[in-house]
Amino acid sequence: MQRWLVAALTAAGLALIFVPLVLTLYLSVFDETLITFPPRGYTLHWYARIIPEFGGPLQTSLVVALAAVAVSLLIGVPAGIGLSRYSFRGRSLVSTLLLAPLTMPGIAIGLGIYVLAILFEERTQLAVSGSVWLMIAAHVLIALPWVVRLCLASLANHDRSAEEAAASLGARPFLVVWRVTLPAMRSGIVAGALFAFIVSFENLEMTLFLIAPGMTTLPISVLQYLQYRLDPLVAAVAVAQVVLVGVALAVLDRHVRLSRVVA
Repeated sequence: MQRWLVAALTAAGLALIFVPLVLTLYLSVFDETLITFPPRGYTLHWYARIIPEFGGPLQTSLVVALAAVAVSLLIGVPAGIGLSRYSFRGRSLVSTLLLAPLTMPGIAIGLGIYVLAILFEERTQLAVSGSVWLMIAAHVLIALPWVVRLCLASLANHDRSAEEAAASLGARPFLVVWRVTLPAMRSGIVAGALFAFIVSFENLEMTLFLIAPGMTTLPISVLQYLQYRLDPLVAAVAVAQVVLVGVALAVLDRHVRLSRVVA
């Protein structure tokens, strides 16, 4: 009886995950300008319209996400090494501050950043709200915790004997980190970069407070599109995103075994 219950719950969980994906894929090939059942036919032309319709927002999302990942790696990797390998006053406070955005609602973060930007403009007369730089800084805030967390996870079970041996043989601290510590963190760094990119690229609620006329991201552009039209193009965009992320996860997991770090 218990086995049947476990099997049933597993099947229900898998259905909740895959049925929406299958339905989205099905909708994306409807040959209709309005989603209706049954469709009069099937076509792939909605996929050809993704770039013409959403090319600008897609470019903005990619630029912001890649910049956020780069800055998050520059800050998060040294922070992960410092928190994992060294004891210092305020260590727990630093760790809490770096990981705090994981526990905060995106709307609260976005509203707080927007208010701070307005106050900054009033005091300095510098226009920062609605700029791509403010958006990148905000996305660093939500991407950085993933880099730090996964770097810490990659070092948690790593034996420090190799680092100690290198240091005892005369290697300088920077060389120990470069030749020993960073290679041991490779899976954590790659996983952190990937998750940071996904979190930034797919963010909606925080970014709503940071967009400006002529500068919007893909998730917000899709939401605005849905306000006026209900055709299979949005389903095609969703399928393309799922496929790209899935392929990236599969390729990276094959080379750096992301499952060990995430677990």
